[in-house]
Amino acid sequence: MVLEENECDSVFEPQITEEHVETLFGNVHCVMTGTPKANRPVILTFHDVGLNHKTCFETLFNHVDMQEILRNLTICHVEAPGQHEGAKTLPTAYTYPSMDQLSETLPAVLKHFGLRSVIGLGVGAGAYILAQFALNHPDMVDGLLLININPNSEGIMDSVANKITEWTHTLPDTVISHLFGKDEIQNNHDLIATYRHHITTTMNQSNVIQFFRSYNSRNALEVERPVPGGNINVRTLKCTTLLVVGDNSPVVEAVVDCNSKLNPTKTTLLKMADCGGLPQVDQPGKVTEALKYFIQGMGYLSSASMTRLRSRTTSSSSISSFDGSRSRAHTNELHRGRTHSHATEEKRGRSHTDVSMDSISNSNVEHSISKSTEVAY
Repeated sequence: MVLEENECDSVFEPQITEEHVETLFGNVHCVMTGTPKANRPVILTFHDVGLNHKTCFETLFNHVDMQEILRNLTICHVEAPGQHEGAKTLPTAYTYPSMDQLSETLPAVLKHFGLRSVIGLGVGAGAYILAQFALNHPDMVDGLLLININPNSEGIMDSVANKITEWTHTLPDTVISHLFGKDEIQNNHDLIATYRHHITTTMNQSNVIQFFRSYNSRNALEVERPVPGGNINVRTLKCTTLLVVGDNSPVVEAVVDCNSKLNPTKTTLLKMADCGGLPQVDQPGKVTEALKYFIQGMGYLSSASMTRLRSRTTSSSSISSFDGSRSRAHTNELHRGRTHSHATEEKRGRSHTDVSMDSISNSNVEHSISKSTEVAY
């Protein structure tokens, strides 16, 4: 679609289509926003437990700054079996898929819509599912933005606690505790009331319980952090990955742990200050800007107009702060093309970790592979 200059500031309203896609593990509800383009990936989203594509992502995609992305890329929302708005109760004979099986529904979605590759955007359970999908089908995934990912399996004590919670708490209370931190639950009454209402009125409670149990029964993600001189065939995410978590999230430690297990030359951790359990709802503008930089780093938003983000790199020995000033060394040029970005990465030979929100693969600062990368607001 070609936009005239006087249309650029208008609200972009792409075509929206809804379909149920049949897979080996049940039907998944998909909502496509826009028309897929042959030379560009689609942003594929997957929601968390107790949410659907609207309650999980509507605030983010309705943000005014998201217009640039919607004009350039198609969005495909995927909802787990029985989790869409108005879903009927799943048949008694239906065995709810495991997390691994849910990840295997995604190749069928790509095939159904004729998609070659995607940029994954997942939250909580959806982040886990997309990560597993990328591990098993690396050729189908260009990049991942994972919010609140927990790569670990539930321990015995956690399993016991979950059973007790099921017996003593209502489903909305259980889901709220999964989505939000204690401070947020105690202090942000309007937000909690809104999501309690969503869970109670728009979700099929029986289906949500099955999805929640599937998530709590997940296996640990089989990933291993590559080390210089080590096994080059270790199982890890091959694509550029951005991990996002609010500093008041109930899973902040799990996300930091996930970052420590992934390839530091491909992974950046974005810990958002003064942010709760759902960053895309709490601070949609900042998540949108981070997503823009992330996509621009892959060469798909070379003309996007964005402010510089404040970046910093932390290691066990030092902390460096960067404010994007052009007077400082190692400042990137914005709007680099995909070819240059890939060439730069090859030149480094995977020996350095890059920190930059306008291109995860282009570098503001370089440091040893043994250090962890963190970008904070």
